[in-house]
Order: sequence, then structure tokens, then C-alpha cells
Amino acid sequence: MAPTPVRLRLLLAGALVLAGPFASAAQPVDPYADVLDLRGTPAKAGDRGFNIFFDAGAWHGYSLPAVGDAGSGFSGPFVHSVGPGRWAGRRFARVVLKDAGGGDAIMLREVASRAAPGYLERRFEGDGLALRQTLFFADARRALVRIELVADAARTLAVAVEGEPILADGDRLAPDSGAWVQTFADSRERLRTRLQGDAGDLRATRDARGYRFAADAPLRLQAGQPLTLVLEQALLPAAQAAPADVDADAAWQANRARWDGYLRAVASAHVDGVPDETARRIAVKAVETLIGNWRSARGDLRHDGVIPSYSADYFNGFWAWDSWKHAAALAHVAPDLARDQMRAMFDFQSANGMVADSVYLDAKENNWRNTKPPLAAWATLEIHRATGDAAFVAELYDKLVRYHRWWFAERDHDRNGLAEFGATDGTRIAAAWESGMDNAVRFDGAKMLANGKGAWSLDQESVDLNAYLYREKLDLAELADVLGKRDEAAAWRRDAEAMKARIGNRFFDAAAGWFFDARLGSGEHVRVFGSEGWTPLWAGIASEVEARGVIATMLDPKRFATPMPLPTLAADDPRFSPVKGYWRGPLWLDQARFGVEALRRYGHAADADALTARLLLQADGLDAQAPMYENYDPTTGKGYQARNFSWSAASYLWLLGIGR
Repeated sequence: MAPTPVRLRLLLAGALVLAGPFASAAQPVDPYADVLDLRGTPAKAGDRGFNIFFDAGAWHGYSLPAVGDAGSGFSGPFVHSVGPGRWAGRRFARVVLKDAGGGDAIMLREVASRAAPGYLERRFEGDGLALRQTLFFADARRALVRIELVADAARTLAVAVEGEPILADGDRLAPDSGAWVQTFADSRERLRTRLQGDAGDLRATRDARGYRFAADAPLRLQAGQPLTLVLEQALLPAAQAAPADVDADAAWQANRARWDGYLRAVASAHVDGVPDETARRIAVKAVETLIGNWRSARGDLRHDGVIPSYSADYFNGFWAWDSWKHAAALAHVAPDLARDQMRAMFDFQSANGMVADSVYLDAKENNWRNTKPPLAAWATLEIHRATGDAAFVAELYDKLVRYHRWWFAERDHDRNGLAEFGATDGTRIAAAWESGMDNAVRFDGAKMLANGKGAWSLDQESVDLNAYLYREKLDLAELADVLGKRDEAAAWRRDAEAMKARIGNRFFDAAAGWFFDARLGSGEHVRVFGSEGWTPLWAGIASEVEARGVIATMLDPKRFATPMPLPTLAADDPRFSPVKGYWRGPLWLDQARFGVEALRRYGHAADADALTARLLLQADGLDAQAPMYENYDPTTGKGYQARNFSWSAASYLWLLGIGR
């Protein structure tokens, strides 16, 4: 068949076009390529055994195929908004080439694949041809793959682009106006795949493996003149119409500008004792982790936010304590997302001021059994310090005040001005969840006390909770100053001073040199040496004498100065369980970050630097391609629980000096 003109979109210029048939081999390597290993091929729909590339708030993501899986295209997509998330495709954007006369497919060899900040790229060569595929997100709904093909001599080729879906029982795959639309039995989401251009020039067919797009006739390639096709995959809610073509060049430039902004924000990463290049690569990994967990407003979620981790199937929503930490870090990297992260939680604030523990795509699943520790004002103040956005402060201030007062109205059993963790349903497990330290040793002997309808407290006042509340009063004072509310600011500061005295008298044990929780009634200390003991230093409550005792214990290698330092429970405690203990010994980066900040606040900058360097260099694989984990074994640095954990990334950004 003689070649005929094809009206597919041919993008013959732009940042990604190759200069010649084999010029791709000489392209500069992104200095931050492959800070994370993003290779994997799903063995089944629920496979979460490898890392996935998400961006721009998308609910669908992709990976580079596993090593040895050299066929073109990408693994995916993984669709996070269907159930707990699952792979809807095994392969996306496979390119099949044949000479015009027919016969076997032309086999190209993979010469490079990389995961760079904001895109995935694969390159192939062979038989006088060079192929490059670049996958990036145009927005929260659409991923684009630019397929660029160059020949070293004029030739005519049959070109097809294929996809291999994974269809669960009840799923459907059907053609629709030149596109392929995949629907799901348990969701109203639609996955719409098409080649951009005039559908009249495409042939959409299906075989046993999946779907394909092909030109009506073979394509004529001129020597050294690249042919570029744009494949689009959009994940759409049921009611959303199919989007019009997006300008791929403009979308790519916007992607590059956004990621250049992220990378500029982390360029100053520095820690004494850590090579600057290592520090910067870890900072980029932290940003990739946070942006990879970014999810756009969808379903009952009214604003964008960051999930704790896409790698665990129980983290498909936003959590309050996590959100405050995410927002504080994102303030210095992606401030618009930081603001939305705060809004996403306060969208559901109850009439009495409570903020839910967690919120989901389906609001019926939101957890109102408990809330999380009060760091919302701290995060809001951090956003203002980074942006100077007084309007955002005005938007949130009254909500923050209501949330702060809720603690004393619902969680102060004996009305002494000090609060307890608790629950709305009277269960101890929900009260422990409210602390954020779910199974911490200090709660082993706690009991529940009724405060009123739907309000219960543990029978112990927690030192960290009250330190957070003290710090929140000071933060609210600063926010009131921003808004010109001078009288309110002064009142907050007076309240803070009064609370400061109560905390020192109640929680500090001079003989032990540590801050402990205290039993209601008796005032007896719950003598557990946990990370909550340095929270009063982080908040600035401790006197110099009190701080000396706490810091001596923090720097004791038998207790908290472990190889990877500052675990959640002293290493000499018989209940110390560094691997399976969850909050009974493993190291959590937020608590380590607060500990390092405590050392800096009380004049121990050299010790803070030394411990920070160990937190970076002793974490197994952190300076290589390993993801950031939910928690770590403080004796070995091995990571455990969920991979790609957002508040670990947020904590590492601060430790690396971003926003400090």
C-alpha cells in the first residue's frame, strides 16, 4: 500500500524533540534522575511492591517497567480512586513498528530509562531507528506520553500504539469516538485513552491483550525528521465530559516550570557532615515523595491534599496530624498545596470545633472517633512566614481558635487548664489514636473517663498534648498580630504564660530529669522515657535547668542517641521493640525532628547537627534509591511499615534546612 498523508498531530519542535536519529544517547542526564527506583511491572491488580510515579494531584500513576522487561511503554496505570487503589493496566503506550510491507515487528533495544523529577523517560534504538517516550502529567486528570520516532534514512513504517488493561470482574473496555474507555464495576470513574488528533485518521481495534491505535495507512518518515505522537490517558469522574486536546508543548513547559520551582526551593539543602550533593538528592526525594502523594479534590474531598502514602492500601485519604506536618513543609516548596492541605481538613470541622482524625473520598468513612494533636496553628503560621499571605490567616483564624478551645471544652476532665487525649466513643484505642502514638507504652495502664455526651478523656494528662497547646497559644498570638487583633494577641500570650507554669509543675520530674505524663487525681507520673519528654523543649517551655536534664538523656547512646538517633522509646526500656513495636521503639521522623529542634532551641547546635547527619546517613538506602519509610529501626537504620511516607519526607525537608 502506498503511503498516504496522515493528519495525526505531528509536533516537530519543542523541548523534547531529538536532534537526530541517535542524538538521544548524548542527551544530558538530569542530576536528580532516579533518586527513587520507579521500576516495576504489576504481577496482579493489587500489587504495591514497587514505587509509582504520580504528579499534579493525579489519582492515577505509572512506573517504568521492571528491569529485564524491555518492551516499550510504561507500567500502568495504577488507579488510586477505585476502592483502595489497584492497577487498571499492565502496560501503557507500547509502540509496535513494522516495515510497510508487513512482516515481523521491528525490535528495538532499550538504551536508557529514567525517572526524573516530574517525568518518566524511555529510549530505544535499533534497525536505523530511535524512539523516545516521555510520560508526564498535564494536570490532575491527564497523563500524556510523547512518542518521538526518528529514522536515519527515509522509510515507510506501520506504527501502532497499544495498551494492556487489567480488567476485574464487571469492568468494561469499550470504544468511544476514537478513544478507549475503561469503566470499573465498583466505581463511577472512567479511564479514557486516546491519541490526540483527528479520530478519523485512527483505527481503534481490540485483541486478546487489550487495545491499539494505528494510522489508517503506513507513515512516511524522512531522514532525521522526528515524528511525534501524543497519547493521552485521562481519569475522569462519571459526570465530567471528555476534555479537549491540551497543547502538549505548553503542558510540558508548565510541568518544567512547576518542577523548577520545587527544585529551586530545595537547592539550599545543607547539613554539616553530609556532602551537599547527598543532601540535595535527599531533599529532591522528599519533594518527590510529597508531590507523589498529592491528590486533587475529588468526591467528598473539597480541596487538594497529601495522603500519608500510596504504598499502603489503608492510606487513601487525608489525616489531620499528617496534614499539619505536610503543610508546614510544603509552605516552603508548594505553598498553594500547603494552603489547600489545611483547607481540606477544616472543610469538615464540626459545629463544636472538632476536626476529624481523617477524611476520605466518601465522607461517610471519615473518622470522628478522635482527632489528632493540635499543630494546625503552627502549620498555618509556617505558611504565613513562607508566603506573607495574611488573607489565608484571616480565612483560617476563627477556625483555629474554635479548634483550640474545643480541646479545653471536651478534653479537660478536671477543668484544671490541662488537657487529656480522649475519644468521642469512650474507647481507649481511639484515645490512643488521638495522641498519634497509637500503641505507645505510656498508655498501657490508662483508663477512660466520661466528660459528657460524646466526650471522654484518658485518666492521664499527656505532656506532649499540653506542650502543643501551649505552643498553639503563642502561634495564635502571632496570627492575631498578623490580623491586627492586638488585644486577642495579648490575651493568648497571657494564657500561654499561665499554662507554662502549670506544665512545668505538673510534668517535670527533677530526679529523673524528664517530662512524663501525669495521672489525674494523684498527679503520679507515668514513668516512661518516650519522645514526648522532649516536646516541652521543642515548644520552649522548659527552663534551662530542666532542659539540661532532658538533653543529657537524649544524648545518652544507651537511651536515645542510638545509631539512628531519637527513637520513640528509650533503648534501655525492657519494652523497647525497634522493629515491630510501631510506637514502642521505632524511630519516627517527626519526633526526631522535634528532638533536633529542641536541641537547637536550647543552644546545642553542634549536637543537633551531628544527630541530623546520622538521621540522613544511617537510614538504610536514603542516600541511594530507597524510599522514605514510615518509621525506622534506630539500631540498624532499616525502614519499616509504609514506603513513601509523607511526614517522613516533610520532616527530612526541615532537617535539611528547608524553611528552618
